[in-house]
Amino acid sequence: MQAMRMLAAAAMVLVASTAAAQGGGGGGGMGQGGGMDRAAMQARQNEMLFKDITLTDAQKAKIDTIQTKARTDQQALMQGGGMQDPATREKMMAIRTKVNTDIRAVLTPEQQTQFDKNLAAMPQGGGRRPPQAPPAR
Repeated sequence: MQAMRMLAAAAMVLVASTAAAQGGGGGGGMGQGGGMDRAAMQARQNEMLFKDITLTDAQKAKIDTIQTKARTDQQALMQGGGMQDPATREKMMAIRTKVNTDIRAVLTPEQQTQFDKNLAAMPQGGGRRPPQAPPAR
């Protein structure tokens, strides 16, 4: 169950990171200048991930290194055609899962418990909902 929540949260983070890597945060074809910029999106994401967690300077530095590498890896993937390719989407998901695992390893057991709660509480799918089917008659 916890693994499913982490995977679902990783999917949300993937959507947010992908939008940031493309230069926009709004989705819906907003592109450059639409929505939040990359730094603002990362700050908001970190605010949700680390809510009620006090990080040491050493932890902050390690987490920043992990996230910076992930952004670089994601940007490299995006150069190859973006998220239209299912294999690219899977690679992006793998990056996000690894990021969460690597960040979790930096945290103390108490922090890990809160991190897991924060991850589970994050909006699924970046706040985007699938289209609703019309009500049955």
